[in-house]
Amino acid sequence: MEQLTKGVVVKRGILLGVGLAILQGCATQFESGDASHVSPIPLLRFQGASIEPQNDADLIAPADLRPGDIILTSTSTLRSAGIQLMTFAPVSHAAVYVGNGQVVEAVGPGVQVRSLRRLLEEEVLALALRYPELTALQAQSVRGVALEKVGRSFNYVGVAAHMPFAINRRLCELPLLPAAVRDVCLRGLGGLYHLATGNRALFCSQLVLQSYQQAGVPITDADSRLISPADILHMREGDVSSFRVNQPLRLVGHLKYQVVAAAPLAH
Repeated sequence: MEQLTKGVVVKRGILLGVGLAILQGCATQFESGDASHVSPIPLLRFQGASIEPQNDADLIAPADLRPGDIILTSTSTLRSAGIQLMTFAPVSHAAVYVGNGQVVEAVGPGVQVRSLRRLLEEEVLALALRYPELTALQAQSVRGVALEKVGRSFNYVGVAAHMPFAINRRLCELPLLPAAVRDVCLRGLGGLYHLATGNRALFCSQLVLQSYQQAGVPITDADSRLISPADILHMREGDVSSFRVNQPLRLVGHLKYQVVAAAPLAH
């Protein structure tokens, strides 16, 4: 009887979670128990949005970075808040660390090299992800590709195409939809919105994905024009990626995590 009650509670919890996930189109993934704990009911894992450091070990210094590391950030600006709201994620920008305290990023003026210090001064949070087992030669290739793109213009058309895509892609990310079906759906739907988007001009996450793809270390085989900073975040280990990934990214740690306090109410 107790076992039956537990089963009912678990099923109700799953249904509640699915209901909440449907409201925001959250990708899910079923997992069976590990070797030490086999559950009769598969575990339903949801796409994670939390990036809050768990302890001091999650905080890192710039010296802990390696060339090729991916930096995800967000600011307290309205533009950043709009991207976060559109993608249901706490990050809004992506850059490639190229060593010597510098990053390559795609921003309004175009693709440029900037110091990591200046980037962190402007952000309220910043975390680093790493492609596991990336060799020194591969890292240099990623670095080289990113630097070759310096001077290219910013992909405003691609960013504009992401707005309607971000809304309608939720149909592809309905809970319980198999990962393979979700991936095909997103690629097909995304292609419709990005038909007029070239690969010469770049937005931030497009730059990151292209740097890896053209260096021969593709994080995903999906078109880089379809990937947002939020998608890169969900490609980390332990999360549920909307797109199929070749190798989940490993969290290196947080370079900055600043809690923005809400303004006091006027009396």
